[in-house]
Amino acid sequence: MEPRPALFYEGPHYMYSNFSSFMVDWRGRRWQTAEHAYQAEKFSEDRARHVEKRIEKARSAHEAKKIAKEFEAYKRPDWDSVKLGVMEQILRAKLAQHEYIRKKLLETGERLIVEDSPTDNFWGRGPDWKGANHLGKLWMKLRAELRSGAFVY
Repeated sequence: MEPRPALFYEGPHYMYSNFSSFMVDWRGRRWQTAEHAYQAEKFSEDRARHVEKRIEKARSAHEAKKIAKEFEAYKRPDWDSVKLGVMEQILRAKLAQHEYIRKKLLETGERLIVEDSPTDNFWGRGPDWKGANHLGKLWMKLRAELRSGAFVY
């Protein structure tokens, strides 16, 4: 029997969530959460610098996401083609900067890591457990690199 997957969103593996309270130094700035950094990256062009500033000041990851949604029209035109790479780099930063997360990630062994989001078919498992789980896959990729000594930030 295969071990149960390491589910995250809340619960014992909460630290893998972009909403978890682990600050991330990203591109020369300190972000309250990985979600803040990710949402701000959608607006990194000069025409939307004001949105990035609002996201930086958001009091929570939920607020950062809400601001990004409000200004969807200003989003980078290439966002869909770069968002996976951006997320990977933010997760690399988070992992490199927090020993606790590195320790917990290695403790998952070979278990499947799944973002336990019933609403997100792209980053999580989705409502029918058939979502792409891209966030979980990125964590598993980083875990393999960490274990083999190939992890680079």
